[in-house]
Amino acid sequence: MSDDNGLWLLAIGPAGATALYWALYRYYRNTDKSHAYERETAVEAQPVTGSDEKVDEVKGTQKTRIPGNNVGEYRTRVERLREDDG
Repeated sequence: MSDDNGLWLLAIGPAGATALYWALYRYYRNTDKSHAYERETAVEAQPVTGSDEKVDEVKGTQKTRIPGNNVGEYRTRVERLREDDG
């Protein structure tokens, strides 16, 4: 008789794990409350506006660096925090 009384304790482990997994899945996924954008939203297309203006031109691959970069001057890019001795 003592074997039958402890059997429910073994069954509660997998059942509890399954219930916890399902509860967390439903809580974080909440698929029944989510908005189906593709089906429920009507998007009307508008004509493309704007213009293409040429700004600058670089020919060839002779320039290996961008003018004005500060890669080598890291001390000018990074400022050290100073603590007051007050």
